[in-house]
Amino acid sequence: MSHPVNDEIRDGAPETTVDDERRDLVDRGVVLNSWLKSAAMTVLRILIICVFLYALSRLIGTFWQGILPVILAIIVCTVLAPIAGFLRRRAHFPSALAALISLLIFFGLIGTLVFLIAPDIAAHSRVLYLQAFEGIQRLQLWLQGPPINMDPDDLNEAVNTVAQWLQNQAGTIAGDVFAGIGTAAGLIVTLTVVLVLTFFFLKDGPRFLPWLRATAGGRPGLHATELLTRAWNTLSGFIRAQAIVSLVDAFFIGVGIWLVGVPMAFTLSVITFIAGFIPIVGAVVAGALAVLIALVSLGFTEAIIVLLIVLAVQQLEGNVLSPVLQSKAMDLHPVIVLVSVTIGGGLFGLVGAFLAVPVAAMIAVVFRYMMDVMKIHSGEKKADQLIFSTPEGLAIAELEEQESIYERKQWRGDRDWATTPVPAQDLVSPPEGSQSWEVLRRSGQILRLAKPSELRRRFAARDKGSNT
Repeated sequence: MSHPVNDEIRDGAPETTVDDERRDLVDRGVVLNSWLKSAAMTVLRILIICVFLYALSRLIGTFWQGILPVILAIIVCTVLAPIAGFLRRRAHFPSALAALISLLIFFGLIGTLVFLIAPDIAAHSRVLYLQAFEGIQRLQLWLQGPPINMDPDDLNEAVNTVAQWLQNQAGTIAGDVFAGIGTAAGLIVTLTVVLVLTFFFLKDGPRFLPWLRATAGGRPGLHATELLTRAWNTLSGFIRAQAIVSLVDAFFIGVGIWLVGVPMAFTLSVITFIAGFIPIVGAVVAGALAVLIALVSLGFTEAIIVLLIVLAVQQLEGNVLSPVLQSKAMDLHPVIVLVSVTIGGGLFGLVGAFLAVPVAAMIAVVFRYMMDVMKIHSGEKKADQLIFSTPEGLAIAELEEQESIYERKQWRGDRDWATTPVPAQDLVSPPEGSQSWEVLRRSGQILRLAKPSELRRRFAARDKGSNT
C-alpha cells in the first residue's frame, strides 16, 4: 500500500533509470567508516574536555584556600555593590569611602543580629537541654509500657546508638563548616582576606571591565565584557532573590512559632533566614529544628502545629515566590537546583552546598552565551533578535553576524543542498573569485567595527567615565 505523501514526492521528482540508481550507490563500508570516524572524533573531544575539567578541579582543590576568599568576597559584593554605587553616584562619595561605609553597614547589621540572638540562645539552651532530657525519659517509659512493652536493655542500647550517631554527625557538620578553612587561626585569616578583598572589589570594581578590554584586546575583550556582565547580573539576581525568599520564610515562620509560644522564636527566624541561602535543603533543616524545639519544649500537639506552619510557608515559597523570583534571576529548573545542592554538599560539605547553585548558574550563563553565539554563526538568529547585557556584546555580535555569512559559505562548500537556515544578505562584497571569510578579513574590506582603533574609539568615552 503506497503512502499519499510518498506518491506526491515521487510525482514531483525527476524520473531516474536503473542505471542512474546503480551509479548513485556507495559501499556500506564507506558509510560505516564515516560514522565510526565521526563517532571517534566526538568521543575524543569529550575525553579531552573531561581530562581538562578533571585537571581544573584538581588545580582548584590545590589552591582552594586562596580561591574560597575570592568567591566569598564576590558574593558579598553582590549585596553591597548597589549601596556603594548609590553612594558613589548620588552622594558623590569617593570610591574608597563608599566601599568603607558599605562594609560598615554590612558588619553593623551582622553584629546587631549576633547581639540580639546570643542572649536568647544563652537563656534558653540550658532549659531546652533539661526539657529534651525529660522528654527522652518520658518516651522511654512509654515504650516500655503497653502496648509496645520494649525491653529496657534494648531500649537503652538504641538510645545510646542514636546519641552516638548524633555526636558523630555533629562532629561531621563541624568539620564540614571548617573544611577548606583550617584551624581557628585560619578562619580569622580567611575572614580578614574576605574583608580586604571585598573592600577593593567595591572600590575598584567599576574599572575592572575597561581594564580587561584594554588587556585582552578587541574581540576577546568584548566577549569577556558581555559574558562577565551576564554572570554578575545572574549572581546578583540569585543573591537578591534568595534573600527575599529567605526573609519571607523567616518572617512568617517566626510569627507563626511566636504565636504558638515556641521559645527562641526570633533566633529561629534568624536561623531560617541564614539557612535559606542554601536552596531547598536549608529551609527543610531550619523547619525541622523549629519543630524539634517545639516538641521538646511544648509537646506533641504544638509540634504538629509548628510543622503545619513550616509546611504552609514552604509551599508558598516553592510554588509562588521561588518560581517567580529565581526563574527571572537564574532560569534554572528546580531539579537542577536540587541536584547541584546535593552534589556540592556531598563533595564539599556546607560550603559546597552554599556555592552549588551559584556555580550551576554560572555554568548556565556560559552555556547560554555559547548558544547565542552559535545561533549567530549558524544563521538561525541575527544580532538584533537576541538580548545582550552590554553594548560591547551587541557590537561583537553584529560583527560576527557579518562574518558568519562567509563562514557558512565556506562550511557548505559544494553542498548545494545545505541551505542557510535564515537567508542573509551579503552586506560586504567578498573579493573577486573567493568565498572565504578568512580571505575577506585579510583583504581589509570587513566592517570598520573590526578595527581595534574603532573599538577603542567606540567604548573609550564610557570606559573613561567608569574610571572616575
